[in-house]
Amino acid sequence: MHRWPYFMSLLLALHILPACTQEDEDRDQTMTVAEARANIAAGTNLSAIPQAVWRQLLPEAQYEVLWEKDTERAFTGKWLRHGDPGVYVTAGCRLPVFSSEHKYDSGTGWPSFWDIAYPENVVLKEDYSWGMKRIEVQSACGEHLGHLFKDGPAPTGLRYCINSLALDFVLAVEKAE
Repeated sequence: MHRWPYFMSLLLALHILPACTQEDEDRDQTMTVAEARANIAAGTNLSAIPQAVWRQLLPEAQYEVLWEKDTERAFTGKWLRHGDPGVYVTAGCRLPVFSSEHKYDSGTGWPSFWDIAYPENVVLKEDYSWGMKRIEVQSACGEHLGHLFKDGPAPTGLRYCINSLALDFVLAVEKAE
């Protein structure tokens, strides 16, 4: 019987669990769903929303992508072929992150953007999951959005590969002349 995979899984769990537990301990455990909704609408105190409240606010698949760092299946997301003009916001905290002007078809099966429209709302972090080094794209409130790759089009050469479940869309309002 090989114990190596079991040992590695246990070691990994012991390494990750304290970080996850500490992060949620820093959040307001008394916050209600109504208070969280008010914070989201106001765009304030977003990082204080506890995981238990996010579980109540979001559908399961969205929660898994945003807070468990899951990935939706390729070619299944609702924003993949979407082309209307507007702004993509994060599905939980509602932070504007990407513009339709920067969206392109990368052929990978996920919505892709060659630039960030609102850099103050995006955090890039090193990600060593799945045995490889990648750059994780998170929102400023900690939501997992996707990953950044250096195989995109000009002018940046970047591809922000983002889960549709991590985004919502706000249609641009036409200006009256």
